[in-house]
Amino acid sequence: MEKLRTLRKQRGYTQEYMSNIIATDVSNYSRKESGDVRIFDDEWEKLAKALDVKVEDIKEEKPGNTVNFNDSSTNSGPFLNNHYNIPDYILENQQEYINLLKQQIEALTAENKKLKSRK
Repeated sequence: MEKLRTLRKQRGYTQEYMSNIIATDVSNYSRKESGDVRIFDDEWEKLAKALDVKVEDIKEEKPGNTVNFNDSSTNSGPFLNNHYNIPDYILENQQEYINLLKQQIEALTAENKKLKSRK
């Protein structure tokens, strides 16, 4: 979150100082500041107060992908929906892996066809 990082540095605050404001460890704060981990509304408020700005001046929403799962294992059926924000880099990594697997399947299918034709 660029606005947050910039203001923190302008104020001369360390990530350790800011992590104490929201009661988390430095590595988790670092992930929050970089946008890898969500910053919750109450944390935005604490951070804004520490930086002496309005929440709107620093809050940035990182566009992410939301995946919905219907959990029928708890007999809650469609009444229980869990929403997960998955970082884009994870989805891109998975897509690359899927493409690699597709290529391997094509190669193995061709090899299988070739071997079957020898009989």
